[in-house]
Amino acid sequence: MADFQQRDPRSPAFWDERFEGSFTPWDQGGVPQALRDFAAGRAPLRTLIPGCGAAYELAFLAGLGWDATAIDFSPAAVAQGKLVAGAHAARVVQADFFAWQPAAPLALIYERAFLCAMPPAMRPQVAQRWAQLLAPGALLAGFFFFGGAPKGPPFGISRAQLDALLQADFTCLEDRAVSDSIPVFAGKERWMVWQRA
Repeated sequence: MADFQQRDPRSPAFWDERFEGSFTPWDQGGVPQALRDFAAGRAPLRTLIPGCGAAYELAFLAGLGWDATAIDFSPAAVAQGKLVAGAHAARVVQADFFAWQPAAPLALIYERAFLCAMPPAMRPQVAQRWAQLLAPGALLAGFFFFGGAPKGPPFGISRAQLDALLQADFTCLEDRAVSDSIPVFAGKERWMVWQRA
């Protein structure tokens, strides 16, 4: 384990230090199959990818013609994301999820290791922001990390806790196992699609 100085995942410096040190065990290095399946045959959706990291999914969705924007508050993550996004680098933006505003209404927020990167005390704030950014009928889709380990990130959540967090504003449409998890998430994540009520 690397000896990092930054210990607070609420700080961009925490993530900068890890990206700059190439310590990114949450990075799949590509696009998960469940997202490929979700996008297949679906009309393009105006999409936000918060906490995008290396932004593989942004490059994938933008390549399909989706109006996707990826944001991260870590300058080092944004630099990596822009590199990976290539021709779509302008769609990778340094921004704070809790302050960023879309230019037009969103149809989808893609969740990939963002909720589990935040300390558990911030979960209500994340869920509230998802609800603010999505109009009724819009989707929150992606990977949710379940587990009870007290240390993180990643910080796991129980299914009951997730339901309690989202049930006031969202309805779960899909919940299935993930076949291509990387080691840090293996056996503990599920692909889920939630619809804004």
